[in-house]
Amino acid sequence: MEYASFIAVVMLLLAVYSLAQAGDRRAKQTDLRLRRLERKVDLLLAHAGIAEPEDPRMAEIDQLLAQGKKIQAIKVHRAVTGSGLVEAKEEVERRMR
Repeated sequence: MEYASFIAVVMLLLAVYSLAQAGDRRAKQTDLRLRRLERKVDLLLAHAGIAEPEDPRMAEIDQLLAQGKKIQAIKVHRAVTGSGLVEAKEEVERRMR
């Protein structure tokens, strides 16, 4: 009986792992598609000569950078844009220039 329980638990763990992997794959595909769409929209805006309006909260980021508070600026950028840590860091560093 213990052997059958062990097999059942292993099978259940394998099933959960498979589902997690499939979900992760779908999330990566969706993220890739979203990035491609964002690039296309950016190209269309640039081609049309339309500047994307900047969020007024970005001024707070500039103020933090002027005070030398890069980490806080990254935190605010993430809160404003919903971006990931690496993306926010790169964008804040671009604003520093």
